[in-house]
Amino acid sequence: MLTAIIDYESGNLHSAEKAFQKMAAETGAGAVEVTSDADVVARADRIVLPGDGAFPSCAAALRASGCFDAMVEAVEQKGRPFLGICVGMQLMARRGHEYAPTDGLGWIAGEVRRIEPDQAGLKVPLMGWNDLVIEHPHAVLDGMKTGDHAYFVHSYQMQMDDPAQRIAHVEYGGDVTAIVAHDTRVGLQFHPEKSAALGLRMIANFLTWTP
Repeated sequence: MLTAIIDYESGNLHSAEKAFQKMAAETGAGAVEVTSDADVVARADRIVLPGDGAFPSCAAALRASGCFDAMVEAVEQKGRPFLGICVGMQLMARRGHEYAPTDGLGWIAGEVRRIEPDQAGLKVPLMGWNDLVIEHPHAVLDGMKTGDHAYFVHSYQMQMDDPAQRIAHVEYGGDVTAIVAHDTRVGLQFHPEKSAALGLRMIANFLTWTP
């Protein structure tokens, strides 16, 4: 079993790699490899797409990477389990509106727009620990409950067209999408590798999930 973490120069992946390797070892889920090699992505059993930065630059870098076509084929045609993290989750949407309208992968029915809290005093970006509100059950949430908290750093959020595809949110002057899921694809707005026990549990759940 191989989990490929796609490196398209979207940020430092060291902490994510270590967290996934730790949980893969504990669950017997096989090898974890950070890669920019399309052949590795094509044969991977699971695919992780991280991302830090702005939606348009990450979308352009992903499409320019040699891994893009292999990733899309593996997920869309072969049904490989997929996990998007932070901007990697946002790229799952149909479109992003950071700086300029930019097409996403279209895997989740929603668009990414700036967080606009309806409560005075709340700053953007949303940064720090926030409590999850679980809306729908899912295998990646096994062992978790509303009130468990995760670590967020972001200024834009996915606004859902299909509420059934949002499985958790946080409260920050209104609902802010935290976790999305559809078919074999899951997205986390927060950073699991920075979210202590909850993040490690979610990584383990993804590594052992059979959609």
